[in-house]
Amino acid sequence: MPDGSAPPPASATSLYESHKTIHPKAVSGRFRSLKWTAVAVLLGIFFVLPWIRWDRGADAPGQAVLFDLEQGRFFIFNIEIWPQEIYYLTGVLIIAAVGLFLATALAGRIWCGFGCPHTVWTDLFVRVEAYFEGDRAERIRMDKARWSAKKVGRKTAKHAVWQLISVVSAFGMCAFFTDAPTLAMDAATLNLSSNALTFLGLFAASTYVMAGWTREQMCMYMCPWPRIQTAMLDEHSLVVTYQDWRGDRRGPKRKSENWEQRQERGFGDCIDCTQCVQVCPMGIDVRTGAQADCINCGLCVDACDRIMDQMGRPRGLIQFASMAQTSAQATKAPYKLPVIRTRTIIYTAVMGVVATAMLFVFGNRSHLDVTVLRDRAPLFVTLKDGSIRNAYTFKITNKTRDNRHYDLALSGIPGTALSVAGEKEEAAQALTLEAAPDSVATYRVYVTVPTGTLTAASTPLVFQLSDTGSREKGTYKSVFLGPN
Repeated sequence: MPDGSAPPPASATSLYESHKTIHPKAVSGRFRSLKWTAVAVLLGIFFVLPWIRWDRGADAPGQAVLFDLEQGRFFIFNIEIWPQEIYYLTGVLIIAAVGLFLATALAGRIWCGFGCPHTVWTDLFVRVEAYFEGDRAERIRMDKARWSAKKVGRKTAKHAVWQLISVVSAFGMCAFFTDAPTLAMDAATLNLSSNALTFLGLFAASTYVMAGWTREQMCMYMCPWPRIQTAMLDEHSLVVTYQDWRGDRRGPKRKSENWEQRQERGFGDCIDCTQCVQVCPMGIDVRTGAQADCINCGLCVDACDRIMDQMGRPRGLIQFASMAQTSAQATKAPYKLPVIRTRTIIYTAVMGVVATAMLFVFGNRSHLDVTVLRDRAPLFVTLKDGSIRNAYTFKITNKTRDNRHYDLALSGIPGTALSVAGEKEEAAQALTLEAAPDSVATYRVYVTVPTGTLTAASTPLVFQLSDTGSREKGTYKSVFLGPN
């Protein structure tokens, strides 16, 4: 400084902008109605499905859809999935993922806008917020106003309903993993277990935070799909698009001029009312071009169509259109959306192959599984008559609801004899083993080979198990060990 004094300190500049709360404006129209329909249907399925009863027998769960982690079973109506059949879940996940690719190739983030659980619960929470605090403008004014008894009361009521919805939603989620009527009775009598309380608390807190507080931030910063979906799109994918060739240059319309005069001044149909921005739950401006954060909910289409109706202009300034369609409309060239194209054919084919494979495997699934574990200590035992004996742990999985008897026989080594530990151990050429309904029966089986029969230290051996009441059979290949 000329006078020798120290320069004033530079003001600190933040590199990050504080998050601005997005208050989407209420709108009516075909896409808003479609979204409410999706909310009603999906929430209805979510809350009603655990209460549907299904008769599987006296000792089986009576809930139609139940993911019983204690028993290790997935019950889906007449289907029962065991832990070793987890590949069915893999197939379902593959079909779901490729189906999401197909939906994105056809209509962008249509899943995010209408079917995603986060979107469904967020729509519900925003509706509750609007009920207690008013529409967008009133909510903005309330957030800026000083705290008062009225403000405290309205926000308290809103959060109370949010928490109630979160608790009910948590109960609905937990009802898929335990018997719903039993869980309801335990909750009503305040007799919930520590595990139930833990998961109810986790699910309720997650719903309250994500649908009530984070909202669009979940989609923008935490969900990876917005970045992945860009690779799924092509020039024929339908996305929410602003027709800049028709709307630009943007600006308010003078009351004293007609549309021909406005166009002579170089202005388009967009009057820059920003209604499309105000109704957007993501807070983006669709007029700036395609954006990964757009969830294709179509609410901006409803808002813009309403303004166009009021202005006496054709609808479709913002519409679901592909890049190719937008270019064709700008030049008034004919265009027909090619639904069947390379990537949609590939996605559909992959889904078909996986679904066909799953149906084939499921249609031929056996209700009998056999697992054999040979004892490793000792490798073999030489009996007093010179014969060699190996011990095996034999597990029979009976997936039926009936008590079953199975005949066990061996092949691969002539003259073998079988016996079961703890059952007089009388050797025989075949055994009859029993398995209780929907259970795994475990036996310790001894295999004895006469002296002089073995020609190698390790000889292949095949266990053959057949159901005496049906034609189902199970085989397991193992080895019999003896001295060198």
